[in-house]
Amino acid sequence: MTETTAQHHPLDFQGVSGVEASVDRIAAETRFSGVVRVDRGGDVQLAKAYGLAHRGHEVANAVDTQFGIVSGTKGLTALTVVSLIEEGRLKMTTTARSVLGEDLPLIDDQVTVEHLLAHRSGIGDYFDEEIDCPITDYVLAIPVHELETTERYLLVLDGHPSKFPPDQRFSYCNGDYVVLALMAERVSGTPFHELVEQRVCGPAGMRDARFLRSDELPGRAALGYLDEDGPRANTFHLPVRGSGDGGIYSTAADISFLWIAMFAGRIVSMDRVVEMVHPRSDVPSESARYGLGSGSTSHATWWSCTDTMPACLSEASTIPSNDSPTR
Repeated sequence: MTETTAQHHPLDFQGVSGVEASVDRIAAETRFSGVVRVDRGGDVQLAKAYGLAHRGHEVANAVDTQFGIVSGTKGLTALTVVSLIEEGRLKMTTTARSVLGEDLPLIDDQVTVEHLLAHRSGIGDYFDEEIDCPITDYVLAIPVHELETTERYLLVLDGHPSKFPPDQRFSYCNGDYVVLALMAERVSGTPFHELVEQRVCGPAGMRDARFLRSDELPGRAALGYLDEDGPRANTFHLPVRGSGDGGIYSTAADISFLWIAMFAGRIVSMDRVVEMVHPRSDVPSESARYGLGSGSTSHATWWSCTDTMPACLSEASTIPSNDSPTR
């Protein structure tokens, strides 16, 4: 099953009507804006849109609306990096320093690809979600329009002291995944956005997945907003174009295609998939465990975001079958 929802809510699987009734109830309770899609056994049991893609013009979301999936992007970044590992261009033990050279000198020389994938690097975060601040704050240190390529993110990644030594503990870190994007770009010689499209979106058949600029959104793309009802979009609060930690736009159907391709071994080998979903850290505060670009609860494996920006919230989860490697 694949679902795109705002929060962890149990669904009642008493037939298609039961699923839809449960989703309608949850959407009403949470004032959810987005698309919910439920796949079981290869069949689409439910695909339904809620809320508005553009509040000012009262444009409703549709089942093929493209949403900025924020930190859901990290799963695609992880798959891209692991595909480079399979080709021998990177290793889990490759240090960030060996690829970054003199850039980002505050990153510990012992930080590896595996530490970054597992959120266990200890590096200081440029977009630190552990800091409690109003959602309306402008937290980026430079104008967002300057962050249009992954190399440009060096401007915001630099200057953040390490929080702890590598592999000491788990700490969710957006910077980890931008550093991974930089490393992937440099070892491959291909811009990161193209790498993701070539190595993940293409093999998965994700035709609508793109790193769009927030100031050049096409007609089917939804705006992100700062709160559940207000008119202010988040355009000036996030980079104009995403990188390894977030910012790709996609549809619910594309996310379903991604899960199918991933667990069929069409993006990376099944041995690598098992390695990625294997938990590396227990996070009791979230009742979850984290692997490499993925997380899990007692009933599902998921890619999700902790960002609190309505109309950009995303969760993609799969409830495994008995022979699934996620069990």
